[in-house]
Amino acid sequence: MAKLRGIRGVKIPVSDLSASIDWYAEVFGFEVGWEFADADGVVRGVSGHVGGGAAGLSLREHPEKAKAIAGFDPVNWAVETRRDLQDWIAHLDALGIPHSPEIEASIGWLLVFSDPDGLEIHVYTDEEHGVDHADLPGYGRRVGMAG
Repeated sequence: MAKLRGIRGVKIPVSDLSASIDWYAEVFGFEVGWEFADADGVVRGVSGHVGGGAAGLSLREHPEKAKAIAGFDPVNWAVETRRDLQDWIAHLDALGIPHSPEIEASIGWLLVFSDPDGLEIHVYTDEEHGVDHADLPGYGRRVGMAG
């Protein structure tokens, strides 16, 4: 099989490009590096990085697609520890952004909140809690994985 290095970036459809740029900048430190204009010259997309270069992010103005995936969680953003998750809770509280409480998820701890279009944002710890929730509905269980 051909090798992958990782994920270059995530592309998210949005209904209001300007508002989403501002929101992702405030919440994730999004820095725009590229913009994409249609044939009519109107910028309908941007690309850049979040978290000081930790991950690539692209936003594309597609209101119908943004509406279609509202409530879905296509990306789990990673933090190392439970303490880092607490820092995220404090960050969101300071911004006045509603969020879940800390959740003891399948492997680690999880925080859930939504972007302006209702896309669920998940922030998940690399740190594991060691509790087996495999018998609970909606929780994962390990299958066929090494390590």
